[in-house]
Amino acid sequence: MSGGTPSWAGASQPRTTRAAFLFGAGDIRWHEAALGDLTPGRVRVRFGAGGICGSDLHYFRHGKSGDFVLNSPLVLGHEIAGTVVSVGGAVSGLEAGDRVAVNPARPCRACDNCRAGRANLCNDIFFLGSASRTPHMQGGFAEYFDVAAEQCIKVPAGVPFDEAALCEPLAVALHAVARAAAALKASGSDSSGAFTGKNVSVFGAGPIGLMILIALRQSGADRVTLIDIDDMPLELARRLGAAEVINSKSGSSAFVGSQEFDLAFEASGSPAGLADAMRSLRKGGALVQVGNLPAGEVPVPMNLVMSKELTVLGTFRFNEEFARAVQLVASRAIDVTPLITARVPLTQAARGFELALDRSSNIKVVLTRQ
Repeated sequence: MSGGTPSWAGASQPRTTRAAFLFGAGDIRWHEAALGDLTPGRVRVRFGAGGICGSDLHYFRHGKSGDFVLNSPLVLGHEIAGTVVSVGGAVSGLEAGDRVAVNPARPCRACDNCRAGRANLCNDIFFLGSASRTPHMQGGFAEYFDVAAEQCIKVPAGVPFDEAALCEPLAVALHAVARAAAALKASGSDSSGAFTGKNVSVFGAGPIGLMILIALRQSGADRVTLIDIDDMPLELARRLGAAEVINSKSGSSAFVGSQEFDLAFEASGSPAGLADAMRSLRKGGALVQVGNLPAGEVPVPMNLVMSKELTVLGTFRFNEEFARAVQLVASRAIDVTPLITARVPLTQAARGFELALDRSSNIKVVLTRQ
């Protein structure tokens, strides 16, 4: 609909919501909160499913994620899908009953980065479930929550909510892979097959690392090695098409010196993983930093950047890749379900977080409506 009359006029609109509030490290409580009237351009969504992300786990364990520190109760959750239940004024293309994947980012569209096509670097961005601003931006681990209509992408009825929710981490991986492809193209690689024949590594076989593997395989990469310190995710990596998997639990072992990767994705968020990735690259290789490293200064063997003439790229969230992720999942071109190792009702969010902390047993824990 469009115009100034909300679609819920004359109908019953949810006025309160219950949500999983994080009050501090390890302290999640199920609380009720009021919902105001929908403002123009916004929609109210009923929770369908939500994935627990690594940054959510950082907040849960430490009360902070990187440099973003919790200073008031925060509803986490940015890997979210659900059903539109109410539509405010000045909204078109959405109506009650639509199933949607929710893009957690709402950029300003006015700053220099937004105008340059890099909205993921927006200087005034709002991002669901983040303490990067005060007041904090409440997330989607709630029975009902409000977002801008532009953040919602409709998904077909046949796509389960848990799959739709994982479009967000898939978009992160697609953006990282796109950044790498652009760098390889700039260095003279054939743009029709940027990864063909390349010896590629991914350090960290967590959800993002495995999503990068999926995205690389979808982009034509045929020689991808996954490195991690746990056997369970490495076995899944093998099933997802990794050419080789390496358990580096013993530390910077012989594999670092014996490998010469053309391209490495650091997805562990570990300083040791970053150092190993740099050491294992060939001269003239490229590193893509995806993992969220600890806050503050991190020791890095930067002399290798000089002596090997490495290309180092950062990658942060995503841009148009979110819509592409939804299309790939909805069309069944990519299957994200192998990553889901546990489903827990939203009302038991604290238990879901505890399960997600156990990397020996779980890859991706998804909270569900029931």
